[in-house]
Amino acid sequence: MKQKVVAKQPNSKMCYVCGLKNPKGLRASFYELENGEVVGQFHSTDTYQGYPDRLHGCIAAGLLDEAIGRAIRTRYDEEAMGQTVELHLRYRAPIPLNQTLTIVARVTRDTRRIFEGSAELKLADGTVAVEASGKYVNIIGDMLSKEELEAQEWKVYPAEDDPRELDV
Repeated sequence: MKQKVVAKQPNSKMCYVCGLKNPKGLRASFYELENGEVVGQFHSTDTYQGYPDRLHGCIAAGLLDEAIGRAIRTRYDEEAMGQTVELHLRYRAPIPLNQTLTIVARVTRDTRRIFEGSAELKLADGTVAVEASGKYVNIIGDMLSKEELEAQEWKVYPAEDDPRELDV
């Protein structure tokens, strides 16, 4: 089902998942949808191989963890972000390399300071390959100053190929 993208979320300089200047990072992009979910996109390449022709499970876990941690931003201001307390994963299907993966996340319970969320990593054909659920502490507003965020180049980087809607 297609959903309208209402905002692109920030990237940083060196984060392993979203850092645009991390030479070994994933450089994933994340978007907020009109239905309150967060969607990430990542193109799997040979660099992130585990078993032959398969994405390493830790890469899938990192993408799902990042997406759930970002989902809280749809509920509060742009300073909200989650730090992982616990993460549970269920691997359902192998993840082939050299295709664009979609990560869909949402908040399932929120007490403002602690929140819970769930996410799925989907293959290009829509198959759910990994499911995740976790518990997070909302950290950015309390722990990182604007100066620290600026030093990490934490901001939205618009791109010509940013989607206006995504199929989730």
